[in-house]
Amino acid sequence: MTTEIHGHDVMDRMTASQRLFTRDSLVAFITQEFGAGARFHTCSASGMSGAELVDFLASRGKFSGTEAGFTVNPHRVCSH
Repeated sequence: MTTEIHGHDVMDRMTASQRLFTRDSLVAFITQEFGAGARFHTCSASGMSGAELVDFLASRGKFSGTEAGFTVNPHRVCSH
């Protein structure tokens, strides 16, 4: 059985990196940090690849900035 990593762990590492990301650079960062075969879940979705997680988080307003450079929007991260 594959262990899934919570999206909060990804957002925590994004915040700790103090970097701005594009979609592609964030997918590369996730692969570097968690491995190419890692799967991810959130409070409402599971079984996602890194690219799917990025798209999911973006669709939920979890990032702030523009497509040219964004980071985690701390006001949109649930606190559980």
